[in-house]
Amino acid sequence: MTPPETVAAIRDGVRSGAVSAVEVCRAAIARIEANDATLNAFNTVSADRAVERAADIDRNRAAFASAPLAGVPIAVKDNICTRGVRTTASSRILETFVPPYDATVIERLHAAGAVVVGKTNCDEFAMGSSTENSAFGPTRNPWATDRIPGGSSGGSAVAVAARMAPVSLGSDTGGSIRQPAAMCGIVGLKPTYGRVSRYGLLAFGSSLDQIGPFTHTARDAAIALGVIAGVDRMDATTAVTGPSDYEAALTGDVKGLRIGVPARMLESGVDADILRALHQALDVLRGRGATVVDVELPHAKYAISVYYMVATAEASSNLARYDGARYGLRTADSDLGAMYMKSREKGFGAEVKRRIMLGTYVLSAGYYDAYYLKAQQVRTLIRRDYDEAFTAVDLIAMPTSPIPPFKIGERVADPLQMYLADIFTVSANLAGLPAISVPCGFSAGRLPVGLQFTARPFDESTLLRTADAYERDTEWWKQQPPIAS
Repeated sequence: MTPPETVAAIRDGVRSGAVSAVEVCRAAIARIEANDATLNAFNTVSADRAVERAADIDRNRAAFASAPLAGVPIAVKDNICTRGVRTTASSRILETFVPPYDATVIERLHAAGAVVVGKTNCDEFAMGSSTENSAFGPTRNPWATDRIPGGSSGGSAVAVAARMAPVSLGSDTGGSIRQPAAMCGIVGLKPTYGRVSRYGLLAFGSSLDQIGPFTHTARDAAIALGVIAGVDRMDATTAVTGPSDYEAALTGDVKGLRIGVPARMLESGVDADILRALHQALDVLRGRGATVVDVELPHAKYAISVYYMVATAEASSNLARYDGARYGLRTADSDLGAMYMKSREKGFGAEVKRRIMLGTYVLSAGYYDAYYLKAQQVRTLIRRDYDEAFTAVDLIAMPTSPIPPFKIGERVADPLQMYLADIFTVSANLAGLPAISVPCGFSAGRLPVGLQFTARPFDESTLLRTADAYERDTEWWKQQPPIAS
């Protein structure tokens, strides 16, 4: 018997005894062993630990009778702390780091009956849009292994797309869940800032970072969000507001839903196949009774510039702790200053160094007002644009990425072109809004295309309801890449 592949089906099967947690776990590990040498999605695979955990669930089935993730294998981005399991952020500076504690999201996954099968590859410290900036080599897209899977959470996206795990966790600072979800043909949800605890997430941009799930379906994303969301005393930025039963919102009813499309943003720089897929997807929702109207986001054109001022400034502060003195890589040098410098020089990759230097520059005396302060002021205007738009619409729709997955190495020498891959995703982080990417078709070269919805703060229920309604009338989410077939 082949184990079920969706979170909901696995959970229900393990609860009822129709399938064992060990059987599901071994199937996931077998797929990792068969495909990861090609895809490089995992930095660490915890096979023995995972099977032991699954066996414990089977032995104590009654204790997990109502567990929302009973026996469900999950992959976790390698910048989320896991007690006793190496957590590297795909950086040489943390290559041997083993955390003594679990992130809050990991504690909640364990309590819900999940089985962590491994830690996934990512751009170093989540800094990148292609998962090429990892110290452990690039991750490859299962739809075309010469292509990038998106980033920075590329390993987590590939783990789900290639059927190595039915769900994974990523982190999203400027699109790092939604963009790889789009490029790998799966669902990726970035919750509202504060919806999910960041305790135990290795910080990149503290006012932007948010943990969220990758799944095959909107229902699976709703289940995963219900587990990891909620206030946390270890993270003062978490919010109390909102429901926890996101599955209940999946009614399929979008009649009367108002969807705004910022047409002016789509006038140039967007691949023709992606525009075609966007309009076809909107037609599907019109057929279910939704209304599509034009909206204006006048300051969105500044979002990339603002993001790379704010994010790099926060990164330069957050990464100051990696100095070789307390944990991670430490060079052998008797002089303290030289040890700091050489440890960071050897431990950090080129993209991380680039962002630290840029962030330090924009925060420096004489430049703070001209760059960082101005960026924060424009950030406020971006949020106000969304607030104004949401007085007229319930959701804003646009492509997740302006282009299909590009070839590995194609943009490495041109960081500015790389950064533009996030043009449609960074605004949600700057404004703290929830957003989701769902598969909505393929390019002419059979590369996945993603449709992005953005909602009001803490309105993940509307995002998930709309995504679920779209899935009911399409079958893009059922498509499997060649390497997983």
